Amino acid sequence: MSTEFIIGTIIGLIGISPVIIQVVKWVKKPKLSELMKRLVDNNLSTKAHRKILRNMNMQLLRFGKRISSEYINGFVLNNRGKEVVFMDICLQNDLEPTKELCEMFMNTDYPSIRQKYWDMKKGSHKNEETTPAVAKVETVYAQPNGNEVVYLSELLKERFPESFNRLTSILEKNRVKFCLLKGTKDIWCRDYMPVQTKSGKLVQFRYEPSYLKGLEWDSVRSDVHEVCKTNGIKPIFSDINLDGGNVLICEGRAIISDRVFSENGIIKGGPNEDAEKNALIRKLSKLLECEIIIIPSEKSDMTGHADGMVRFVDRNTILGNNLAAEYKYWREGMQKVIEKYDLKYIDMPFFDPKDHKHPISAVGIYLNYLEVNDLIVVPTFGREEDKLAINILRQAFPNKQIEEINFYDVAQEGGSVNCTTWVVRNKPTH
Repeated sequence: MSTEFIIGTIIGLIGISPVIIQVVKWVKKPKLSELMKRLVDNNLSTKAHRKILRNMNMQLLRFGKRISSEYINGFVLNNRGKEVVFMDICLQNDLEPTKELCEMFMNTDYPSIRQKYWDMKKGSHKNEETTPAVAKVETVYAQPNGNEVVYLSELLKERFPESFNRLTSILEKNRVKFCLLKGTKDIWCRDYMPVQTKSGKLVQFRYEPSYLKGLEWDSVRSDVHEVCKTNGIKPIFSDINLDGGNVLICEGRAIISDRVFSENGIIKGGPNEDAEKNALIRKLSKLLECEIIIIPSEKSDMTGHADGMVRFVDRNTILGNNLAAEYKYWREGMQKVIEKYDLKYIDMPFFDPKDHKHPISAVGIYLNYLEVNDLIVVPTFGREEDKLAINILRQAFPNKQIEEINFYDVAQEGGSVNCTTWVVRNKPTH
């Protein structure tokens, strides 16, 4: 074998080596069907899911098809299955689920998916599971009761189906519209959703509560920007760190517990404490369009939220946990607030369940009720205190319908009916 031949062969191999490398890389690329399996893996993050969609799109481009960047950047799995996600990809990207496409994604043909695709394209019927990942009105009434809508996290339906069904049955009975929020990480939507002002403005506060600090809480701390974007909600964003459950608004007044100060880095006893507190209150007053009333938080309450301690009846009247049975520091602090703002305080019963298996339980708190339109849904616990709480509410709200609900399994986790609901007037799109 001549030297020239050997040299020529080596040069030839070097010349085609990039092609060979690219072919090998392409062969090693996972098939669309393998990527589809990864896409519906609930153990992966939303960021990982979107990266998988980008890889899928790169492969589809070879066939003249594509998944839009808008769809990729807005994708949230929400525990959907493979068939549902495949249908959603097809519908939202105008990809006909042909036999070839089904086999590429699903490893087999799906005539049923193809038929459903064309039915939905023609508008013959709608399927909830294959709608885009945005908030969807679950109930529509010809004559709804009031203009307020209740929003619930989809996770409430998934994790506490019996309580979810009891609550939505009450809403349906009273002709109250309700919707499901997609893209959330826990059921306590009151805390991470925006606060609506009198003018209708939606203020989205920063959701970084001290009790959810650290990487270990990432899986349950909802990303407010992502939740709003996913559900088509466009609020005004604020840099103030404040949970929605710590904001009670009524007729030009807002009650917020003093936990808001420590959550925003104001050091008790610090050299500028008073000035920093006053500045924060002024900022809150402007954002919420009302007078701010600061009440003491309960030291034993992990969240320090106001909605487990007091509720407005009107701007001059509040319901509150029985003062005589409260801690001395809280009772004395509330007395000062009552006197300063000339408030009428109505005692509500509460009790400690003494459940060591659920140390942060909300069982025993009647004040965490849902108020929407002319309806109040109050949690009851099969105790003597139930009847007293119901009677007090009926006297305080004579023109409202009072409904009881068994929300025990949810309450054991630390929140109750108000915590799991977000109420807004009309459609919250601006």
